[in-house]
Amino acid sequence: MIIMEFGQILKSIFDFVLDFLETIIVALAIFTFLYLFIFQPHQVNGQSMYPTFHDGDYLLTNKMVYRFEEPKQGDIVIFRAPNHEEYDYIKRIIALPGDKVKITDSKFYVNGYPLDESKYLDSSVITFGERYLQEGVEVTVPSNTYFVAGDNRPHSSDSRDFGPVPKGNIVGKAWIRYWPPKSIGVINHEN
Repeated sequence: MIIMEFGQILKSIFDFVLDFLETIIVALAIFTFLYLFIFQPHQVNGQSMYPTFHDGDYLLTNKMVYRFEEPKQGDIVIFRAPNHEEYDYIKRIIALPGDKVKITDSKFYVNGYPLDESKYLDSSVITFGERYLQEGVEVTVPSNTYFVAGDNRPHSSDSRDFGPVPKGNIVGKAWIRYWPPKSIGVINHEN
């Protein structure tokens, strides 16, 4: 009788451990699937997107959205940097494939029209040319690439310097800010 009760206790413990392990394995499989294919956490490092994002902000990146729609002007994207693919950058799309981009009088012009950035840039921000896009020189964004820029132009390494970003380098679209707590919410993509 005692042996039978001890056997039942061991079986109950074994069943509990087995159920617990199954739960852990399923949870890890779901997390891995979500991380690899759906969402990915990112931390903002630096001030290149200030005031939209601050150094240390944590975001979830939607990795699926561009499987169903094309990136749009104004989207905030995370991408593997063309000149350092081991790093992910966060920038705003300024121009799309085929668009003509130029910087004149400290402003972006896209297809001959000044880009209205008043929803996310302070009027005092100066946009200047760099190595790839120099002041007064118009360039056409090649197919399957996107011209991106940081919101904090004086402190941003972006397409003005390294050129347009290939679509294949885009990891996804910034979706939710989950840290710091006072800034939690869905990210607004102005265009």
